[in-house]
Amino acid sequence: MTDQPVPDVADLDLVQVLRALADPTRLDIVTVLADGRPHPKRVDAWGTGVTKSTMSHHFKVLREAGLTRTLVEGRAQFCELRRADLDARFPGLVEALTRTGPMGDGRPAVRTDVVRDHLARTAEDRSEDPPTTS
Repeated sequence: MTDQPVPDVADLDLVQVLRALADPTRLDIVTVLADGRPHPKRVDAWGTGVTKSTMSHHFKVLREAGLTRTLVEGRAQFCELRRADLDARFPGLVEALTRTGPMGDGRPAVRTDVVRDHLARTAEDRSEDPPTTS
């Protein structure tokens, strides 16, 4: 089995990791991958309801941010979480992002809609702030 290149552990950037996880579909992918097994990259295996090209984009963003690696075996491709690397670089991050909510309903404890709203408000605030002069 061969794999596609990924960033070195020392080059993993927390901002890039969190930016990649700001999308709910990508957070869902990482939550599934947290089981430690490689999963096929076939669109029908994920049940997200998005197109093949959109899933390919999500997998690429996760790989380039250093969250996942793509394993290639013949014509089949599998995606796996770089759990050991992420735990070494950012201890506790994966656990915090993938644990289920307090109600035990299977949803991630991190509310991506809240994160998205916060990022949108932050962007709006930046656009409304007048430029500072020194």
